[in-house]
Amino acid sequence: MVLVVGGISWGAYEFKKPGPLTEVQVFEIPAGTGLSAVSDNLQTAGIIEHPKIFMVGVVLHGKSGQIKAGEYEITPGMSPQDIMDKLVKGDIIRRQVTVREGLTSHEVVELLKTVEDLSGDVASVPPEGRLLPETYTYSKNEPRSEVIAEMKADMDKALLELCPTQPCWPEPLKSLDDVLTLASIVEKETGVPEERKRVAGVFLNRLRKGIPLQTDPTVIYAITKGQHKNDGKGPLGRRLLSKDLSFDSPYNTYKYAGLPPGPIANPGKASIEAVLHPEEHDLIYFVADGSGGHIFAKTLAEHNKNVAEWRKIRRKKSQ
Repeated sequence: MVLVVGGISWGAYEFKKPGPLTEVQVFEIPAGTGLSAVSDNLQTAGIIEHPKIFMVGVVLHGKSGQIKAGEYEITPGMSPQDIMDKLVKGDIIRRQVTVREGLTSHEVVELLKTVEDLSGDVASVPPEGRLLPETYTYSKNEPRSEVIAEMKADMDKALLELCPTQPCWPEPLKSLDDVLTLASIVEKETGVPEERKRVAGVFLNRLRKGIPLQTDPTVIYAITKGQHKNDGKGPLGRRLLSKDLSFDSPYNTYKYAGLPPGPIANPGKASIEAVLHPEEHDLIYFVADGSGGHIFAKTLAEHNKNVAEWRKIRRKKSQ
């Protein structure tokens, strides 16, 4: 009896005392790995000394069958009990991938293909404008399709937060689809946060007056169908030319008035909010100012003057 009691006391002590690790180590549990194999692998990795004590400790704590697969960061000084708690909690290493605002759905899929720690294929390119740009966390070998599903769910959630009751959009927009479409254009037209609501106001003014939006990003989308080139020469692999503005597509807002058939990219929350709460003004035109922003105008004469100034700036930059 003395030996039994002594053995139990020793086992309890070993289960709670700091482990042998002297530096941080990543330990992976493949899906379907049983408790016995986990215990042996922990010893092989030098994380614990006694696999039987770990296994018995897990069983006595009623945690058998609760250990979760994944990658774990084990730090020096963690006891077998600490490790058990971590594995049962599923406190796995979370990796990150950032999807920036304004990417097309095709570009998002292509981005995920480059993330080697993800697994599987995406069966089809998701609908344009329905993925929320954000930084997403994932675990090693998580299916790419699950990351896409999370992006879709987050966009649905964002729309519900920004538009809790319908209609929540300004005239002449008629639906959330219209909101997403215009927000995607705003996203592609300006990277200056302070300009988003003003740009949205310009486009809404043009829609109300029946003036074509005449925005270059819609022409680029019409030509590329969202499959942009990424070789450092722009989405077309060249500059947009005057002849491109006559490209026949319902997405070409130079050729057809009103909104295009759908979004031309995936807008972020700020651009969606800009469309839902635009700046109210009587501006109709805008052109680049040469420093990343835009100059706005109420009349065509004023706009033509701004365009002439922009061309001077562009010529100077090209010299």
